[in-house]
Amino acid sequence: MGNTALIVIDMINTYEHEDAHLLVPSVKSILPTVAELLAAARRSDVPVIYANDNFGEWRSHHGELLDTALRGPHADLVRPIAPEKESLFVVKARHSIFFETPLEYLLGQQGVDHVVLCGQVTEQCVLYSALDAHIRHLKVTVPRDAVAHIHEDLAEAALRMMERNMGARITAAADLPF
Repeated sequence: MGNTALIVIDMINTYEHEDAHLLVPSVKSILPTVAELLAAARRSDVPVIYANDNFGEWRSHHGELLDTALRGPHADLVRPIAPEKESLFVVKARHSIFFETPLEYLLGQQGVDHVVLCGQVTEQCVLYSALDAHIRHLKVTVPRDAVAHIHEDLAEAALRMMERNMGARITAAADLPF
């Protein structure tokens, strides 16, 4: 798989947004898989990087984002996948994990040439992040059972686009070698 990093997208969340009622059931369904994926990556010394929206809180840092989510109404969706002390964290403001963030530099410093993307939302941030990884010549894998969606039909289309147009490997989390 090359030098791989697991990137957890937007899972530190209060779920207090317009489409949350559509997203939460999907997040609940993937949560055990994401937690297992995190544990497997950590056991295998695969770098874990959280890339998370700052929700317009420009004065916040990752600790504040986590604390706010853990005090929120859906802390049960955050607690099992919360970053550990050694986890890396990139705060983002838009859909792509690369847009105006230091992620590309961080991956270069880590010698990463392959990213495994998990988290949310398949048809939004995961899709745009996969595209931006692809144009940076990174190999991309998306475990279909570790990404949550708002609209299932759009998520399926997004996964097909990632596979066909970006050469992403779409697989089950259990099939990853870490």
